[in-house]
Amino acid sequence: MNIIELILDENDEMNGIEAISVVSDPAIESDFIALANQEIKLATVDTEKRILMGAALIPNKHIYRRNKDKEFYIFFSSDTVNKASQLYLKKSRQGNATLEHDMKLKDMAVVESWIVSNPEMDKSKHYGLSVPKDTWMVSMKVDNDEIWNDYVKTGKVKGFSIEGYFADKVQMKSEDSELIEQIKNIINGKEKNSK
Repeated sequence: MNIIELILDENDEMNGIEAISVVSDPAIESDFIALANQEIKLATVDTEKRILMGAALIPNKHIYRRNKDKEFYIFFSSDTVNKASQLYLKKSRQGNATLEHDMKLKDMAVVESWIVSNPEMDKSKHYGLSVPKDTWMVSMKVDNDEIWNDYVKTGKVKGFSIEGYFADKVQMKSEDSELIEQIKNIINGKEKNSK
């Protein structure tokens, strides 16, 4: 089975992450946690923070893909994860969110972004998440009532999934050129089941 490294082509203006999707089945197999119902002692008012924290990209994790009769894995190196996280913010994409890669969402934004340098000392560990070094973590503020009440609180969505454009770094036989195009379409969000 082919293993394909996805990379950022820094000379291609289209490369990078376009949006972060909240999904029921994250391809990176890492659920987020909802920071909710936190008591804030300002005039003794209880309120919800409505923040989701989770991994956006985990380095070197093989992500299974199937397209028709072709099966393969994709992965991102630590270097690509780091570059992608920076480019996402440099291009001011933190307000781009979707539901299941299908529906654009309003009133949601990434409010915190970091690369895990020490998994044992990282903020994510404090909240019970266990991720490897060089993982890209994000916290997303959810001011969208429908998404918070109907999807987050009910557990319909469990994690994050990126949407973006990447180049591939793989040597394949010429007869597999159709597969390369299909892989690019999956990563570029042109298929509904992309994650």
